Amino acid sequence: MGPANRSEVSPNSFALMGIPGLEHLHVWIGIPFCSMYVVAVVGNVTILAVVRAERSLHEPMFLFLCMLSVTDLVLSTSTLPRMLCLFWLGAHDIAFDACLAQMFFIHSFTAMESGFFLAMAIDRYVAICDPLRHATVLTHSRIAKMGAAVVVRGVAFFSPHPILLKQLPYCRARIIAHTYCEFMAVVKLACVDIGATKRYSLAVASVIGSCDGFFIAFSYALILRTVFRLPSREASLKALGTCGSHVCVILLFYSTAVFTFLTHRFGHNVNPQVHIFIANMYLLVPPFLNPIVYGIRTKKIREHVLSSLRAKLS
Repeated sequence: MGPANRSEVSPNSFALMGIPGLEHLHVWIGIPFCSMYVVAVVGNVTILAVVRAERSLHEPMFLFLCMLSVTDLVLSTSTLPRMLCLFWLGAHDIAFDACLAQMFFIHSFTAMESGFFLAMAIDRYVAICDPLRHATVLTHSRIAKMGAAVVVRGVAFFSPHPILLKQLPYCRARIIAHTYCEFMAVVKLACVDIGATKRYSLAVASVIGSCDGFFIAFSYALILRTVFRLPSREASLKALGTCGSHVCVILLFYSTAVFTFLTHRFGHNVNPQVHIFIANMYLLVPPFLNPIVYGIRTKKIREHVLSSLRAKLS
């Protein structure tokens, strides 16, 4: 048996292939990816700095936004720098433990992203449908508990992933046909029956995604019902504009996530290039768009940033 097919528990490293068939375009693909990463980092760090500096922004909406920003920073930083090393420097090899760590951060923080979208939908529901009780329902203590619950859920459900993969023997060529260490791409390299492991991963992803998606949709349905009943047309249009942009970001996040999930489950004939490209969008676009949609479009944050810039330029 050749060295590429030798059975080995906890191999030293894997080789990331990138986007199969588009290796000659990796350098050019890396440019928009890098641009999105820079915007994501600058935007999310700006949101955190503004909310920290301005006490008037210590409200539920902005506290949840800070949690989302931290999640976006971890999610993008755990993937983009390594991806750019692959695209621009040809650094294909990744240590086994580093691969498992990247996988844990990707999957657990994706679950947290979904949880914080739900928390923000609940905040918008209370703020629009029951504004008089908003401050008493979403106290700082409850916000902290909600944030902790989202983090604990993400860590608890996805901690078994690297532990399970650590125990598996790998006897095939250790080449991952992807730009990062995705669970399904890695588990396929094992030389034992992986049915139970795959079912666990798919079950966890489907339960978390479907539950969060359902309650987000339910919250925004109630919000829309209230908005359409507002006596002021101007107030209705303003609320619709805000909720509409939020819903677009959430739909983008869940649509790409669902596509990736269904491709693993049923889409064996889907072009690998399409699958990998959408899987990358699923991780890169939300951290890029969230600061724009939730930050720049929010009047209080925009005004604070502009006033700070004017003060520095004057």
